[in-house]
Amino acid sequence: MKAAVLYKAKTPLVVEEIDFGNPQDNEVLVEMKASGVCHSDWHIIKGEWTQFNFPIVLGHEGAGIVGAVGPGVTSVKPGDHVLLAWRTNCSLCAMCQQGWPNLCLNAEADSQRATLVDKDTPVNQLLRLGTFATHAMVPEASVVRIDRDIPFPQLSLVGCGVMTGVGAVINTARVHPGSSVVVFGCGGGGLNCIQGAVIAGATTIIGVDLMEAKLQRARSFGATHTIDASSSDPVVRIIELTDGAGADYAFEAIGLAEKPFIQSIRCTRRRGVTIWVGHAPLNTPVTIDARDLMQEKTVMGSMYGSAKPRLDFPRLLDLYRNGKLELDKLISRRFALEEINEAFEVLARGEVARSVVIYD
Repeated sequence: MKAAVLYKAKTPLVVEEIDFGNPQDNEVLVEMKASGVCHSDWHIIKGEWTQFNFPIVLGHEGAGIVGAVGPGVTSVKPGDHVLLAWRTNCSLCAMCQQGWPNLCLNAEADSQRATLVDKDTPVNQLLRLGTFATHAMVPEASVVRIDRDIPFPQLSLVGCGVMTGVGAVINTARVHPGSSVVVFGCGGGGLNCIQGAVIAGATTIIGVDLMEAKLQRARSFGATHTIDASSSDPVVRIIELTDGAGADYAFEAIGLAEKPFIQSIRCTRRRGVTIWVGHAPLNTPVTIDARDLMQEKTVMGSMYGSAKPRLDFPRLLDLYRNGKLELDKLISRRFALEEINEAFEVLARGEVARSVVIYD
């Protein structure tokens, strides 16, 4: 078994041999087949998220085949194709009982189930997954069995980026047909917000970014209008494009700096709804004028697209089967595990909608 291990922030990932032993109670050993390369992992590599313990196997957007199960596992068996959910849930806490497993009070950030073979050193798995590896030992709560007709690269993307973006629109905001929607940031998360807006029946969909290549991708995924924020004030342009009223819904899908967060509030109409999707670096301040909200505007975050994975994953895959959700076009590049650092380099340069690590 091999895994891409991060020993400390701002250093390259190192491919190492690992071992898990046998699955313990309620654990599932998954032979990974594909893993998306997500900006959240890039935050950890850059040292912007410091709550995780090193050394750590990164990756949290994966799909594969069940290799073995531990005692107590009932939902999957060896040979099943599975999609992994990065947010664990206990099913028992107040949030889970109210139907919000994405906000579970007992969700775990990582686990120490793997061992570096040559060093006999415990290594953490990001979000109890660690999908940048040929195998992952995960809790049963993170595993969703999927029919075998979906290709693994496309399947893997649903586990984070697609669920987060489409879910923010459909589950968190509950965008209405005929609405106007603006999306700040047209990377992987933003493109999936745009897809969600198309699925929800929005008729004006505005993509905002600084890079023309990303704006082109936004148009190909369904944006009716695009704004280059490097050459014009996006708030002014959005208000112009919505007949002076502002957008019904705005989604911030960048999560890097204060300005787009503020713009995502100011571009909406009276009683407009703003959803913050982008996961910003820790301690990112956002300072607004108190009067920005006086016209009964709503601002809220979206954690994992308000996902209920066992319900939402199959629904999203049905949309893919019926040609209403673009997964094939999301995949810009494919990499081997040994090329993982290059995968992050192209992500950092904004050259891809999504890259996927493929395991033969």
